Amino acid sequence: MAVMHKSRFLNISRDYLHSAAKSNGFSYSRLESNRVLKDLSKRGRIDDARNLFDKMLDRDEFSWNTMVAGYANSGRLTEAKKLFYETPVKSSITWTSLLSGYCRYGFENEAFELFLEMQLEGQRPSQYTLGSVLGLCSTNGLLQKGEQIHGYAIKTWFDWNVFVVTSLVDMYGKCKCVFEAECLFEMVADCKYNAVWSAMLAGYSHYGYGYKAIDCFRNMRTEGVESNQFTFPSILRACGAVMACDFGSQVHGCIVRTGFGANIFVQSALVDMYAKCRDLNSAKRVLGNMEFDDEVSWNSLILGCVREGFEVEALSFFQKMRSRGMKIDEYTLPSVLNSFASMKVMQNAISVHCLIIKTGFEAYKLVNNALIDMYAKQGKLDCAIMVFSKMVDKDVVSWTSLVTGYSHNGSSEEAIKLFCKMRISGVYPDQIAVASVLSACAELTVMDFGQQIHATLVKSGLGSSLSVDNSLVTMYAKCGSIVDANRAFDNMPTRDVISWTALIVGYAQNGRGKHSLQFYDQMIATGTKPDYITFIGLLFACSHNGLLGSGRAYFEAMDKVYGIKPGPEHYACMIDLLGRSGKLAEAKGLLNQMVVAPDAVVWKALLAACRVHKELELGEMAAKNLFELEPMNSMPYVMLSNMYSAAGKWEDAARIRRLMRSRGICKEPGYSWIETNSNVSTFMSEDRSHPLRNEIYSKIDEIIMLIKEAGYVPDMSFALHDTDDEVKELGLAYHSEKLAVAFGLLTVPQGAPIRIFKNLRVCGDCHTAMKYTSKVYARHIILRDSNCFHHFTEGRCSCGDYW
Repeated sequence: MAVMHKSRFLNISRDYLHSAAKSNGFSYSRLESNRVLKDLSKRGRIDDARNLFDKMLDRDEFSWNTMVAGYANSGRLTEAKKLFYETPVKSSITWTSLLSGYCRYGFENEAFELFLEMQLEGQRPSQYTLGSVLGLCSTNGLLQKGEQIHGYAIKTWFDWNVFVVTSLVDMYGKCKCVFEAECLFEMVADCKYNAVWSAMLAGYSHYGYGYKAIDCFRNMRTEGVESNQFTFPSILRACGAVMACDFGSQVHGCIVRTGFGANIFVQSALVDMYAKCRDLNSAKRVLGNMEFDDEVSWNSLILGCVREGFEVEALSFFQKMRSRGMKIDEYTLPSVLNSFASMKVMQNAISVHCLIIKTGFEAYKLVNNALIDMYAKQGKLDCAIMVFSKMVDKDVVSWTSLVTGYSHNGSSEEAIKLFCKMRISGVYPDQIAVASVLSACAELTVMDFGQQIHATLVKSGLGSSLSVDNSLVTMYAKCGSIVDANRAFDNMPTRDVISWTALIVGYAQNGRGKHSLQFYDQMIATGTKPDYITFIGLLFACSHNGLLGSGRAYFEAMDKVYGIKPGPEHYACMIDLLGRSGKLAEAKGLLNQMVVAPDAVVWKALLAACRVHKELELGEMAAKNLFELEPMNSMPYVMLSNMYSAAGKWEDAARIRRLMRSRGICKEPGYSWIETNSNVSTFMSEDRSHPLRNEIYSKIDEIIMLIKEAGYVPDMSFALHDTDDEVKELGLAYHSEKLAVAFGLLTVPQGAPIRIFKNLRVCGDCHTAMKYTSKVYARHIILRDSNCFHHFTEGRCSCGDYW
């Protein structure tokens, strides 16, 4: 009977317009007309419905409400509003019909104005009216408006209506007020109404309360409340967020038993859950069983492959999407671009960029951000800048991607400049941007700016993160402020191996190697396992403190205890350690034991050790290997030439310098710089270009006189030109680091440390002079050369003369 009635009803709606056009006066009853009107409206045939409505001679309240609702639900709000005001008798249903349309399509101002007007006209909003308005608040995140509606619901006794409470729970949950949602949920938790349980579950799931969502789902099942196609996606999202794969699998079983296994939204949520839980095989299995291709599910699987490092497989799925004629969207392309960022496949990446332009996705912010990130990680900063400059609407991710790209590609100065532009443009940095710019500050050793970033972070209330904290420790350590680095480390709520390694390396570079070893012991006591970089820091600390026994023990423990194969950096540290200890024969033996051919880092370490111990023959061998490995690097030429000069072999020294010139190799000039009052002053040897040159050279004369009285004797072996002793002594006095310290004594306030940076290693004579200067003037002098930090205080250096 029901089927026959439905067939008859559809025939009426199909034939009515034709018969109504006849002029024989025939018409259906009002009841029958209203039924057809409702059917046409539900089917979206609004114009046909309006024609029928206009032909109706006997319209009632239902007729008017149906037509207003039809216009409103289809988004034709102007026509809905016009008909609304033509309605002779407006009931609560009439008002709610128009109001629901405004709410559905996000017309916030119009919806609330109509809600107020409704009350002024004496119409009492119904539970459905409140549900529509609260739905708008949920969608648009209008917490304050939602709280006002909640207040109205309390006054009108709707706060016990389960439909309204469900809408309130949904609103508070989506506005991140989970506690308020919980309080309301507890009022009606005893009911079997699954919508309110689903709303609470969605609130937990949406904002990362994964374990609470799981407990809520368990309680829901215990209470006998049935789950549906809205419940399952929420609990699956929660399982994915906390990687509760076992529980997610149990939910999957429940889905199959309750008959929702073929629902496309539930299937999509299953694929996403398994992908986030790193169970890609199960995700593929669910995707393969889907009856219809669903872009969201494919996107989830592609993203899962990228997260797990299966970039080739991710691209394979993308190609399958294309071959099956599936629609790609703004969520597909970022995952694909992330694959290219890891694979370094430039040609294919450019092809996808062309596809983005052809399909119009270059207008999408999410896609552009992924393009900037991809090009930056590929080292193609010019392409990243091009995409960035064309973006009309840049968000924090756009700026952060480029700042991070500059920082990771060694353009630290550009990273800091772009960060400043971002702040000027009114965009507040996120934690990733802060971590990146702190890394840039560390590389440039601009501690003042780094401190400003730190202060801004604290003032902003943004909150820290593990990456930011690690960057802070690294920045302070690399800028020579190991006390601040230690303080930042102590304030960290959580630490990982990077945190410990940053401090271990920091202490090693600041000449406090024994502290590095103590922190390593503390790290092991916490259960944190060292990594490749940790051992570089430990061996560096040992080599710069003469801890030969400890260095050997750590080197052996790498492979035997932790399964970490020594790399060139570790061998370089060990050879440096052995060389400094005078065990050059053992260093050469270790070099010969290397499984792979020694690289330039290893030979440089051996050459440096030979320089210290004046082992010319072995030094010549190391230098010749470097000539082949790095033919355009001036370092081995200069070092070998200096070794000849120190040995008095002036002709050999001149021969090496002629060889340099014949090969077109230029020596990197040595220079030192110092920052005072946000200005950087740079000095070269015997430099007289500074505006305060007269004062600086007068100060130099004063320094040399006073430190000689304290016992300083110039070391002529570092005067590398064949001249008389008086000229040699003057040449030593005007080295760039001495000029910088003289300027520092003139400009840096008493009590503040004098921070000097040099691009090359400090020479032995300047090192000795700095010790005496710190004692005579009672100043803390911090000198960072190309190798490590030297903290000079009271006539001593933190390196213990072992650098």
